[in-house]
Amino acid sequence: MEKPMYLMLIEKSKTYNRLTKKVIMEHVDNIQSLDDAGKLELCGVFQGYPGMAGMYILKTDSREEAEEFCRREPLVTGGYASYKLVTLHIANRENNYLL
Repeated sequence: MEKPMYLMLIEKSKTYNRLTKKVIMEHVDNIQSLDDAGKLELCGVFQGYPGMAGMYILKTDSREEAEEFCRREPLVTGGYASYKLVTLHIANRENNYLL
């Protein structure tokens, strides 16, 4: 079986609407850093899902490494969001959709 990826679901806190431009720029810098390091498969913003801000799909060597990336996310460290980390096993044609 292929190595799993990790889905970071970013949930808005009650202070999310107080985000500053500085925190947003730190968040974008974090995304770019993860991407430059080859640790980011995909990221995006949710629309139409109250309470949810967005998500990352992380390619890491371990769940512990993914957890560390989540804890360092500026939205989390600033108290604007929390996260849930979920292990994701990719199903595709090459692995017969995990059968």
